[in-house]
Amino acid sequence: MIDIHTHILPGLDDGAGSLDESIALAEQAVQNGIHTVIATPHHHARGYYTSYEQIELEAAKLNDELDKRGIALEVLVGQEVRVYDELLQDLEGGLLTTLASTQYMLIEFPSANVPKGADELFHELRLLDITPIIAHPERNRELAGNLRLLSELVEAGALAQLTSSSVSGNMGRKLQKLSLEMCKKGLVHFIASDAHHAVKRPFDLAQGYDAVGKQLGQAFVDYYQLNAQRLVRSGPISRETPAAKRRLIFW
Repeated sequence: MIDIHTHILPGLDDGAGSLDESIALAEQAVQNGIHTVIATPHHHARGYYTSYEQIELEAAKLNDELDKRGIALEVLVGQEVRVYDELLQDLEGGLLTTLASTQYMLIEFPSANVPKGADELFHELRLLDITPIIAHPERNRELAGNLRLLSELVEAGALAQLTSSSVSGNMGRKLQKLSLEMCKKGLVHFIASDAHHAVKRPFDLAQGYDAVGKQLGQAFVDYYQLNAQRLVRSGPISRETPAAKRRLIFW
């Protein structure tokens, strides 16, 4: 499996705090069936400002260490970029990066709302041939309360990524129900762990896919996994959501 949203690099944000924690996360990822992750440290959120150069350097160090230890995990470079006024300027200046050097950028909204002008920002990114991927929309209060707004952003060209712990039910039944509804409505294109810590916020991508398979059918699992593969290859992302399996009712 491929995980497109992780905080595995040490000391850059609120993810792994040390090399030992990064190694623990890497071992856990492999145990979860993951062979490739994209490191996506926060930028311009919670006081964290991580440049592309920093991320690239730390990813190279971690990959070397994983190779030395025989841990079969590849760490690609990415970033989780919070929406802010100078985003386009910093992108032009080389401070920001896309996911695995592709045309896809992971974008984070504040937890409470969708920032004013987000649709215009997404339009500008599209003009630069960059497709925004909305990180964990189910955890954004405004999007969670108004799926039509998320639908409008998706219809305008954006993509969306659910957190595996949301869809698995580990973050509560209410969030699971909302996440599955987003999947059914075709508003989700990826599932990722958003792993931060091996104990507190672990790699649980397999559990997320397992829940999707049981609730919606294996076709949804294949769809999300194939999109992750297409992303790292810089290929086109499928928007043709499978039909949810029907529940049989026996009288």
